[in-house]
Amino acid sequence: MADPGIVRNRLKIEATIENARALARLQKRTSFASFYGAGRWQTTDHRHRAFKTVPAETPASKAISKALKAEGFRFIGPTTIYAFMQATGMVNDHLVMCHRHAVCAKLQQRFVAPASHESA
Repeated sequence: MADPGIVRNRLKIEATIENARALARLQKRTSFASFYGAGRWQTTDHRHRAFKTVPAETPASKAISKALKAEGFRFIGPTTIYAFMQATGMVNDHLVMCHRHAVCAKLQQRFVAPASHESA
């Protein structure tokens, strides 16, 4: 807890451990990709022209957050989920004048949603 190079918030550390347990329980039933992607894998190119129009959360990130919390995950709010959606390419929030916008939009066109692999 004294190391400034790591997370020192006890609640976040405990949540990380509990989230690993929640993931293990979830994966006994289904894959995380199937759970996370259940109807939510539509990629979106928002075509923003100003930072003020880029949202911090969306209805989809709120729904995913709620579903994960119901599974026992903690510290996994809609803003965190939306950041994950941005990082994984589910949404393209690069401003249209950004050199990465067109590249990311092209990658989104190649995206194939994960197949559902429900456990028996």
